[in-house]
Amino acid sequence: MSQRTKPPIIAIVGPTGSGKTALSITLAQHFNGEVISADSRQVYRGLDIGTAKVTEEEMAGIRHHLLDVCDPTTVYTGADFVRDGNIAIADIESRGKLPIVAGGSFFYLDLLQGVIGAAAVPPNQELRNKLESTPLPELVAHLTNLDGETASRIDTANSRRVIRAIEIATALGTVPKAAQTQTHDWLTLGIDISLDDLTPRLHARVLSRLDAGMIEEVETLHANGISFERLDAFGLEYRYIARYLQNQIDKQTMIDEITVKSRQYAKRQKTWLKRNPSIIWLPFPADSSVAITQVERFLNTLTSTDTLPH
Repeated sequence: MSQRTKPPIIAIVGPTGSGKTALSITLAQHFNGEVISADSRQVYRGLDIGTAKVTEEEMAGIRHHLLDVCDPTTVYTGADFVRDGNIAIADIESRGKLPIVAGGSFFYLDLLQGVIGAAAVPPNQELRNKLESTPLPELVAHLTNLDGETASRIDTANSRRVIRAIEIATALGTVPKAAQTQTHDWLTLGIDISLDDLTPRLHARVLSRLDAGMIEEVETLHANGISFERLDAFGLEYRYIARYLQNQIDKQTMIDEITVKSRQYAKRQKTWLKRNPSIIWLPFPADSSVAITQVERFLNTLTSTDTLPH
């Protein structure tokens, strides 16, 4: 039996729409845990329906962290997430509970795990405006010239991540590497769902969110001072609803675009996750009893000097 001296922490990963939120809540109920959201859009207040932000009813009494911590007019960075995530972890552990990280922004998770480094570089809006219209292959080539090592390890299919890396490398000369030591022992469970199974779920989810008032949510955000340009930067649902509200596309095109782009996003997520050999994969739909067994095995490797969540 292996032993560890670092405190345990659980991560739940998987493509969008795979059921991460539900599984994280089930595990939190079973292991006296609390959930930390690792979602780059759920940190913003008012982005609720479009991000599938967990509702109070769905939380089932489980405390959640890093939801609604930032105004959508400001930019929340990876460095912000690492800072706030570590504060949340310390708070959860101080009360004898188990931290469970769940969410679809795996860049954030990699930052929190120390796989990659974070830089407290403020947004350079002038540079961003210049790069926004640059084709992705040119962005990747530019980043490669600035910092070839970073270009080889980030998600270069994600233009926003590439632009942020260019922004950091321009300011610092290079993107900081990950810390060499990790403060926690991580168990990462992944929900494995095929794109064929996921696609109809994503389409049904779009229709459900529209029925729940997703268009009205975007209208309210815009009425409260969030520009269409800023809404576009939030991607996926917010981008195409903003275009619909500006009469640039019709409603059916909006629905089709959100579904197609969500599928493409899920495919990129799956590619990113498959690079991590430490993930224990659970077939979709995730069997909570199997997940519980995996967590129990993980926690049972604690040394006698460690304290299990109770």
